[in-house]
Amino acid sequence: MAGTAGTPGTPRVLRAMNDRAALDLLLEHGPLSRTRIGKLTGLSKPTASQLLARLEAAGLVLAGGTTEGRPGPGAQLYEVNPAAAYAAGLDVTPGRLLAAVADATGRTVGRYELPTPGRRPAVPVVQQVTDALDGAVKAAGLARGDLHRLVIGTPGAFDPGTGRLRYASHLPGWHSPALLDELAAALPMPVEYENDVNLAAVAEQRLGAARGHEDFVLLWNQEGLGAALVLGGRLHRGWTGGAGEVGFLPVPGAPLVRKVSRTGSGGFQELAGSQALPGLARELGVADVPSGPYTEAAAALVARAARADADDAPHRRLLQTYATRLATGLASLVSVLDPELVVLSGTSLTAGGEALRDLVRDELEELAASRPRLAVGDVTEHPVLRGALESALATTRDEVFDTSR
Repeated sequence: MAGTAGTPGTPRVLRAMNDRAALDLLLEHGPLSRTRIGKLTGLSKPTASQLLARLEAAGLVLAGGTTEGRPGPGAQLYEVNPAAAYAAGLDVTPGRLLAAVADATGRTVGRYELPTPGRRPAVPVVQQVTDALDGAVKAAGLARGDLHRLVIGTPGAFDPGTGRLRYASHLPGWHSPALLDELAAALPMPVEYENDVNLAAVAEQRLGAARGHEDFVLLWNQEGLGAALVLGGRLHRGWTGGAGEVGFLPVPGAPLVRKVSRTGSGGFQELAGSQALPGLARELGVADVPSGPYTEAAAALVARAARADADDAPHRRLLQTYATRLATGLASLVSVLDPELVVLSGTSLTAGGEALRDLVRDELEELAASRPRLAVGDVTEHPVLRGALESALATTRDEVFDTSR
């Protein structure tokens, strides 16, 4: 009996595997010639030519320029067709929704920010989401129907059993049990939801400091303090989606917080969260503590402390105390998970750069038995949004680049 399209080893499946390998190489390296694709894939010149013709006919690759710098006529170059697919990401915080659209190559082609000030949303969340998405789609010169997928990143996580948002009491309007159904009815494309810190970890794993690492922890400190856990190359979300909500972690040096689901905070958040840094700076004698939103004030303080010279005792004490507090919570994660790598991300950590990283590493060596490598996050421009786009693109490419069907 002839094999079906889904049977491993059949010509159609083998062709599809070669097609995907070539597409991935084009995404990684940019425009390539037929000869270069053949060498990288191990395919003969005739097979590589057939492959490229097939992908060009399917609208997945484009013939672009030609090679230069060699005698004779240049070889034809091929690249992934940017218009083969579009995916979108949405980064949600209490103060704004940030949406973006990326083409099949991963290039951002449209972005839009929708302010959402106030504790009570002036318009329903569904309208906020569609308005933000439409703004990004319009900036890209597209329509909603052009999008293959949307990934929305929020604080906390949607409980897979109830569909309700947990661990994010500070996000107004997002806690209706009917919200996910309402969004599904309003949006014409598949929608996925992911914790914001998990998406920052996706960005670092695909593009940044965690590339090539299968086991790592990302510690995030910005609007809130949280962690993402990647084990065996996959995000560990936990039973209710709450894995990594380390802001609720009881830690030495902070009062024991009870009923954390009502207070929306816990010991580690109170000890080392961004909102604690301005007060800590005043206690340590730092002059000119910045005013304004605590996330911006915290990042500015950490950046100043990281640049402080030996004579600036208050700022040096601030950086050392902050490092000790961070290591206090990290020690519990390291002791349980024994990760290969810890990535420090979020503005209240990346602002400290290598100076803060080194102090945290030294403290952690005193507090934990294992010795993970510490790195400062590389994806510093909207890492949650970038992770949402990368997540949406990964699934979209799996669907669009599958030529076996």
